Amino acid sequence: AGIVLMLGMAVDANVLIYERLREERAKGANLVSAIRLGYDRAFGTIIDTHLTSIFTALVLYTFGNDNLKGFAVSLTLGLLISLFTALYMTRLMFD
Repeated sequence: AGIVLMLGMAVDANVLIYERLREERAKGANLVSAIRLGYDRAFGTIIDTHLTSIFTALVLYTFGNDNLKGFAVSLTLGLLISLFTALYMTRLMFD
């Protein structure tokens, strides 16, 4: 379940970035500035959603039983990887 939730949040992060990029292109920005502005505008939302979920997973790990601890560990690791991939690797590929 942690992996499935993490995959959904990874997709959501990328959708946020690409929607912001599309909005900037619709406003008339060139591709380079649209990429920069799209990532900048999506950054806060992505960080907020991921950190909120990681905090929740830490609470589940602290107070949960063994099943919840496994869920919390897989969710936290997946979210950290997703955060790195969405904000760094995809931008590196665009650049």
